[in-house]
Amino acid sequence: MLYYRQRAIDQIVILTGAGISAASGLSTFRDADGLWENHDPMDIATPEAFARDPDLVYRFYNARRQQLEEVQANSAHCALARLQQALGDKVFLVTQNVDDLHERGGSEQVCHMHGELRSMLCQHCGQRQPAPPIFDASTACPHCGKSGGLRPDIVWFGEMPHHMDSIEAHLHGCDLFVAVGTSGAVYPAAGFVQLARATGATTVEVNREFSDVAGYFHHHYTGCATDQLGLLVDELLAARVG
Repeated sequence: MLYYRQRAIDQIVILTGAGISAASGLSTFRDADGLWENHDPMDIATPEAFARDPDLVYRFYNARRQQLEEVQANSAHCALARLQQALGDKVFLVTQNVDDLHERGGSEQVCHMHGELRSMLCQHCGQRQPAPPIFDASTACPHCGKSGGLRPDIVWFGEMPHHMDSIEAHLHGCDLFVAVGTSGAVYPAAGFVQLARATGATTVEVNREFSDVAGYFHHHYTGCATDQLGLLVDELLAARVG
């Protein structure tokens, strides 16, 4: 049996956001003016932007994909992998991040609710498949052979996140909910803590500063995820009995 702060814990849901990957040096392509090539990234990450200027959107995501080759998983990613390896399917990891640093840190189960940079979606045949480092409108779909239909497999603003039924089922069944490196400003993920708490779960926030939904968390580990998450995982595993 696992315990946290003297409470028995069976199922754990962990939500991660941009803060866990920031320590790896993963850029958000925002300079001091909040721009990328004189474009606000929020104006790039929409279906309308892709229809209006697909070349710009391809360049943006190709650059983000290439940057993944320059960074590594950090100790926070590895701490979560260690927890999963110790507790198996008692830990459900869902991330808002589109990078693959959780997998590279050792996690085998990762639910990517906002899609994945290393995946592409064909709008002709509906198939998802691994994305090459660079692709654009001229790239043919490996499955159906048609060109002009491949898009980044990313959930853009205005689109429904992936796997919501599974995520909500896990939230309703968890005893401990942990949010790591999230601002609490982007829904539906910002509402996960309320769902978990409504069913009686203990809620924990690991963040550099209090999030927009900090009031819904019972406990806070304030600081960099690379420091604080290891402490939380050690506390959880030290309280394991049997």
